[in-house]
Amino acid sequence: MSKKTVWFEVGENETLDACLERMKSQGYMAMGRKEEPVFEEVNGEPVPVKQIVKFKGIKMEN
Repeated sequence: MSKKTVWFEVGENETLDACLERMKSQGYMAMGRKEEPVFEEVNGEPVPVKQIVKFKGIKMEN
């Protein structure tokens, strides 16, 4: 039995559209999105390095 809700992370070399297509191919549709910053410490200060984008996928009914 598969989960009804799954978070899909956009890969490093993946476009947002490619991630959404991957979700669709696995039977999920996007119902939410969140972005998480990734920081690296430089000279004792947090510096933003990149942004992680995740889509909340809800299992589609057949």
